[in-house]
Amino acid sequence: MFSSLFNRLKNPAIPTALYIMKWLLFAAIIGFLAGSASALFLVTLDWAGDFRESHRWLILLLPAGGLLVGIIYYFFGKGIETGNTLLIEKIHTPVSAPIPAKMAPMILIGTLLTHLFGGSAGREGTAVQMSGALADQLTRFIKITAKDRTILLIAAIAAGFASIFGTPLAGTLFGLEVYLIGKIRYHALLPALFAAVLADYTTQSIWLVHHTVYSIPSVPPLTGSSILFSILAGICFGLTALLFIRMSHTLTDVVKKHIIHAWLRPAIGGILLLAGFYFIYMLLDSTKFIGLGVPYIIEAFTQASAPYDFLLKILFTVVTLSFGFKGGEVTPLFFIGATLGSALSLALPIPTALLAGMGFAAVFAGATNSPLACIFMAMELFGSSSAVYVAIACIVSYLCSGRAGIYGTTAYDEEETEYL
Repeated sequence: MFSSLFNRLKNPAIPTALYIMKWLLFAAIIGFLAGSASALFLVTLDWAGDFRESHRWLILLLPAGGLLVGIIYYFFGKGIETGNTLLIEKIHTPVSAPIPAKMAPMILIGTLLTHLFGGSAGREGTAVQMSGALADQLTRFIKITAKDRTILLIAAIAAGFASIFGTPLAGTLFGLEVYLIGKIRYHALLPALFAAVLADYTTQSIWLVHHTVYSIPSVPPLTGSSILFSILAGICFGLTALLFIRMSHTLTDVVKKHIIHAWLRPAIGGILLLAGFYFIYMLLDSTKFIGLGVPYIIEAFTQASAPYDFLLKILFTVVTLSFGFKGGEVTPLFFIGATLGSALSLALPIPTALLAGMGFAAVFAGATNSPLACIFMAMELFGSSSAVYVAIACIVSYLCSGRAGIYGTTAYDEEETEYL
């Protein structure tokens, strides 16, 4: 009898089932925490944007808002200043101390202040950092191995991304591609997927917070010429991603070198941003480069954008983040890619909405070295009919943008390096 029981326990299906049950439990906890945090963040972010738009004079306080962000992080943000970089470090050194719990409220407050006063930043960095910080607190109460902690953090990052954009498949791949620095580890695939799906469900179905809807109404049949034009567009998207990366890294280094006091950097950045916003307003009578700019991303799908819109968004976003304001890069990258693609429709015979969608995903792919996540994200947001066009643009953009990315340098496999 005991021999029979022992042989059953040796059945490989049993440890597999236990593995699934364990990570389904962890994913449920992570998904609820991440989805709830993202729901709170999205609601408060909408409030901050709406309040700023109805009280435009708040933009004049952008330097003061920057000083407030700088002081808060200087006095209370020790150990969490590096944000996403800290998450990457914890994934690759899972035996280190847990992420400080204060990262979640600190990045939430910092990002809300950035948007309240008009900084050009995104939101994915905030969601990912909140999710990672909250999930890592589990390691204080539950003893897990270093390998399991790595998986837990990847699942948390996938959940944060999925819940902030409503894209669980893209969130899964984003956690695997970006935070494992160019290499996918399939042992984390199941936990990341569970956490991403449950986080998205929590945000949309439990807390009833929904996401922006984008539409590509028509997709032409693939032809030799349309493939060629898609490749040309992908090259433009990749070079634009490379420009964003180089400008971000260069300006960040310059700011750190020449402005010694970290708490003062956002205030000086706020002065520069305010001057730039005023100049653009006087020249173009436009405030489209303030804040997230989601209405203008939607507009890019319906009418051709001005050829300079994407360049101005790059400039304002790089200044905002390099000087120490808080937020993410992804939504600005969506703006940059969508407006660039929309503007390219003036020269390339591809529908405006399709080119905007291609740029939306491909600039992000080039800047983050995550082409698979971006292809799936486009399918989740725009539908599968545009998948081949988007895939061409994303892969070409990824190849043209080089090894560097907004989260650091990609460590390519030796086999891959031989072909690049």
